[in-house]
Amino acid sequence: MDGQYKGMAIGVFELDSECACFVALDAAAKTADVKIQAVERNRLSAGACVKMRGSVSDVKAAMEAALEAARPMANIVSHTVIAAPAADTETAIEMTIHK
Repeated sequence: MDGQYKGMAIGVFELDSECACFVALDAAAKTADVKIQAVERNRLSAGACVKMRGSVSDVKAAMEAALEAARPMANIVSHTVIAAPAADTETAIEMTIHK
């Protein structure tokens, strides 16, 4: 696991439009102090998944901004915030990046 994200909350959202994901992540990054950990294109659709990290309050604020920016442009497939990820969750997140 990359130590730079240790102790940070995880925010994950998936949209059915890769383009809308970039608009949403831009809104998220401008709203709160979060780091974009990954943007992963869905190989079966035109969508993508974004993983962002930061404090719980920053990730929640960023998630709200991202989803608000995305709503007019795309369908929100799913979204979640994990406040205190377990070590196994961190390992699973790392395994999915750049696949």
